Amino acid sequence: MPLLAFWESNPDEIGKSSIEQIVAMAGDGNLKDGSICSDELRKYLTEADSPKLATYIEHCLESGFQKSGFVFQDLVNELGRRLDYKVVNGRYQGTVSEIGFDGIWVSPEGHTIIAEVKTSDAYRVPLDTIAGYRQKLLAAGKMTNPSSALILVGRQDTGELEEQIRGSRHAWDIRLISAYALLKLVQLKENSDDPETGGKIRSLLTPLEFTRLDGLVDVMFTTATDVEKVIPESAEDEIETHVAVVPQDILVAPSGWEFTDFAVLDKKRSEIVEAMARKTGTKLIKKSRALFWDAMHETRIACSISKRYPKSYLYWYAYHPEWNEFLKEGRESYFVLGCMDLDVAFAIPPR
Repeated sequence: MPLLAFWESNPDEIGKSSIEQIVAMAGDGNLKDGSICSDELRKYLTEADSPKLATYIEHCLESGFQKSGFVFQDLVNELGRRLDYKVVNGRYQGTVSEIGFDGIWVSPEGHTIIAEVKTSDAYRVPLDTIAGYRQKLLAAGKMTNPSSALILVGRQDTGELEEQIRGSRHAWDIRLISAYALLKLVQLKENSDDPETGGKIRSLLTPLEFTRLDGLVDVMFTTATDVEKVIPESAEDEIETHVAVVPQDILVAPSGWEFTDFAVLDKKRSEIVEAMARKTGTKLIKKSRALFWDAMHETRIACSISKRYPKSYLYWYAYHPEWNEFLKEGRESYFVLGCMDLDVAFAIPPR
């Protein structure tokens, strides 16, 4: 059975399969440029959740199976999409008639990155060649300035490659990141609420000048504040807008405020998102803590969760202006209200 049909009918079985097995199920199992195998694999990766992508990356780097480098390239490009870049997949193998690149990433802010993906830094990377690809793509109108190059490697020990970049004339145009660090950035973005966080995270992948450290501090402060912010819920007259992360399911502070464990809320939200995916007939992937969309960004939901407030109104929900903009841009969108103590949720289409 073709991969996508099997994924549609038996998602649990696909979830148990290794990335090698998944490649074997795609098309004729022969992963190469322009193949049905490549098309099906890339389509599947756009619908797989990020933890699964992390598992596949680890397997590629640890096992080194046949054509694992090709799969790793597709996985890294998919991580770029999870950071909200518009990604053009490059070729697995270069040809004399094509401009060589592994991926072109265009950020919402208008910065273009040419991605160079390596499973290892065991060999010296031809920096002049990468810079040449960038200039050819600019001349051909396939990318625009501002632009830079990003080398994405499997290993975290990249000392020699860092020295090579620092000692070259391309030091201000090329940056380097490991796949594991990129995964951490995806996780950070998916656990965020503030739309500015995504922009701050993407700024880390472009050349930054650190003589003055204000910009780096701003990135750290924005992301840490967003993901770890704690706004208390009042049992009587305070409106909940965010949830706090605490060890217990429910913790009552001396002030009378109640804090709900993020893991419990996240589990409830996941159950609701799975139900919405079945209702809409799509695979929904996480954009941020409360926002989800399908791979084509046509089906979208914003999911807000509330506990019951017995001493006031039954439930309180947040609805942020950026959520409204997010939902309006979808073809089929819903604002979904979840209740911690109920097994039902309420899906409201935006007007």
